[in-house]
Amino acid sequence: MPYEPSQDELRRRRFRPIPVRMLVPNVITLLAICAGLTAIRLSTEGRMELAVGAIVFAAALDGIDGRIARLIKGQSKFGAELDSLADFVNFGVAPGLILYFWQLHELHNGGWIAAMVFAISGGLRLARFNASMDDPNKPAFATNYFTGVPAPAGAITVLLPIYVAFLGIGRPPAALTAFYTLLVAFLMVSRLPVFSGKTIRMRVPPELVLPVFVSVVFFIALLISYPWYILSAGSLLYLISLPMGWKSYRDHARAFAAAEAGSTGDVAPRPISPFPQAVPDNDERPGRLH
Repeated sequence: MPYEPSQDELRRRRFRPIPVRMLVPNVITLLAICAGLTAIRLSTEGRMELAVGAIVFAAALDGIDGRIARLIKGQSKFGAELDSLADFVNFGVAPGLILYFWQLHELHNGGWIAAMVFAISGGLRLARFNASMDDPNKPAFATNYFTGVPAPAGAITVLLPIYVAFLGIGRPPAALTAFYTLLVAFLMVSRLPVFSGKTIRMRVPPELVLPVFVSVVFFIALLISYPWYILSAGSLLYLISLPMGWKSYRDHARAFAAAEAGSTGDVAPRPISPFPQAVPDNDERPGRLH
């Protein structure tokens, strides 16, 4: 008779102990989901300042969970999938609902469509990122660029009308808010190259450690003391910087094509588009949209 393992052996194989370092990044991601869901609840209660603050807090947690995972070697496929789901809730669904409960509901169905399009665009943006992150044909310089505005930046940027209203300047028209929401949604699903900063070295020279600490503390103090000024200025500067990222990618693409042409002699180089291309899934079928 063939050997049959006992139930105890099967249980030990299936439920292996998980190191704590694998749990820490997932706990941070779960805290970010809690912040996003709390933002939705606060927006339904009319406490918009706290709701926006919860989204900013979720964005801060999203910025550190991946770095902590790499630092303590706690990456996992489960964590990557959980992070994508958290981003969809925090930076797709929550900002859209906040804008709807704040002003877009004045447009009735039109406002709901704008909020829904933004949420769906966030989901599509994340799905495309997951599908194209393992592209073996991507040039080395392309790893420093996102394809389209990333979901956290889109969530912080799309709330600009609320920041402006909190500054006391006055509410923009509801139609203008809806148009701006659709514009940011389009930027998220577009193929616009956006500088990511992934290749920037994170090591700080010893003589700059204390100035960096002081700068971070100063920025956090400004964000807490003048949140709407900082968020408004940051959103505007980010939107202004988008054409610069496109120009930088185009210059790198031209230099890469010229270098490839020089290395291959008379063989025509493979053209590099100024817009990054998404990579289809392995199970692509005719007629399937990506």
